[in-house]
Amino acid sequence: MLVYGGTILTQDGASPRVEALLARDGVIVATGSRDDMESLARHWAAEMPVKALDLEGATAMPGFIDAHIHLLGWASSLDRVPLGNATTRAEIVRRVASAVGSALPGSWVQGWGWDHSLWDDTDGGFPDASVLDAVAPDVPVWLRRKDGHMAWMNSKAMSLAGLNTGTEAPPGGLIGRDVHGAPNGLLFENAMDLVDHVVPAMDLATAINTLRRRVADLHRMGVTGVHIPEGRLTFLALQDLDAMGELGLRASMMLPFDTLSQCVDAGLRTGFGSERLRVGHVKLFVDGSLGSETAAMFDPFIGSAGNRGVLTMTLDQLHDGVALASRSGIAPAVHAIGDRANSVVLDAFEATRELWHPAGLRPRIEHVQVLHVDDVPRFRKLGVVASMQPIHATQDMDQVDRLWGDRGRYAYAFASLAATGAVLAFGSDAPVETPDPLVGVVAAVTRQRPGGDPPGGWYPEERLTIGQTLAAYTIGAAFAGGDEGRLGQLIPGARADLAIVDRDPVRTPMEDLSSIRVVATVFDGEVVYRA
Repeated sequence: MLVYGGTILTQDGASPRVEALLARDGVIVATGSRDDMESLARHWAAEMPVKALDLEGATAMPGFIDAHIHLLGWASSLDRVPLGNATTRAEIVRRVASAVGSALPGSWVQGWGWDHSLWDDTDGGFPDASVLDAVAPDVPVWLRRKDGHMAWMNSKAMSLAGLNTGTEAPPGGLIGRDVHGAPNGLLFENAMDLVDHVVPAMDLATAINTLRRRVADLHRMGVTGVHIPEGRLTFLALQDLDAMGELGLRASMMLPFDTLSQCVDAGLRTGFGSERLRVGHVKLFVDGSLGSETAAMFDPFIGSAGNRGVLTMTLDQLHDGVALASRSGIAPAVHAIGDRANSVVLDAFEATRELWHPAGLRPRIEHVQVLHVDDVPRFRKLGVVASMQPIHATQDMDQVDRLWGDRGRYAYAFASLAATGAVLAFGSDAPVETPDPLVGVVAAVTRQRPGGDPPGGWYPEERLTIGQTLAAYTIGAAFAGGDEGRLGQLIPGARADLAIVDRDPVRTPMEDLSSIRVVATVFDGEVVYRA
């Protein structure tokens, strides 16, 4: 394939812009001037036809890599009751009632994405089972909050799961209770496991079909690579799609920590797999989330009775888990939201550095939502990747101001981390937020919501340049997955995965970034989407 006729941004410091590139068998073989690439293409044409892709003035760049997307969770959430844009509790109830009315006998109504902080018809507090019982007394209802760290259910669901006053929360979990000590329909963190086992599970065939249908949606957004913190079902479905030649993404798995012993016994290591599906990391959880008020903090959440969040594993468990993964050749990734959580994870990585650093593993912290100022330089010093999601900054800033106050200065500290030389890898955390990387690009560069709120940006000193942001979605994410030189750049030897947008983002005024659109996507040297 010969690509020409526009701007090509390579993410190669030696040649950041070229006029054309040439790919063969899905791999870029040369970049340079249009004349040189056309000459080489004519030479090859004697052996086989060379397809041409005229950019017609558009801009090509490496395909976006979403460094943190719950792929099957996002794909399946689109088939559940959508709750993400509801701004009143009454609207949630209306949607649940509608789903209950069409539910098949014996089925559960499942929903995703509610956010009580957006409801303007309540006092901002958490809901309880009675709200759902009013419209669903006999059909079990199970609704996950947008961050995935909390669930809301009705009394029927609690009954089927066997929850009662005597039910104890598992380690790292909390059960919401009423004034009498009975479960009130809210489960936090590991306590969700008490119900997950009775919710009807998706089978493999459904998972395969769900993923097959949704890959095209990612292509429309210019996404060609994904890092996936999910488990066995997703891994099996992706293996089957890969074997059938239908996996149109570069997928790197972040397998759950509770499968680590099985991975070790099977001899799996980081990098094992194919050109399209590989083992990347094993993922641990050390705390909860901002919105559920379970992020592990040094100081209490504002307005709480001393609530400092939850550590979902002990410090010894964290250290031992990171050490075991590293000794076994599997790179560790750890979910950390709060400042205390990030600090203890950095401590664990520092204590085990002699295990993972010589092996060339890429440890990473997922989310990095708020830091103590003393921990900012430790990412670069230790060589830990900051895997972050820019859209969280603009979506969560009101909650940060309300629950963390002045600690928000080092919330989503993109520029502070970049200034130290830390590697940033950007993603979406979909289905928590949209997987559209261009939305994240605007959030990182402006730190404003659509419409320009707040003026000048929220903590504008943490804004990134467009160049820094695109690097985090491409070469930074590739580095996090151990794929530099193969992905994230348009250089000889790299895969021919391209996102093509209607204008040059580097030369687009900040106020116009939100109008950039993906016009085509190339995967493995083939056009897989064209507007």
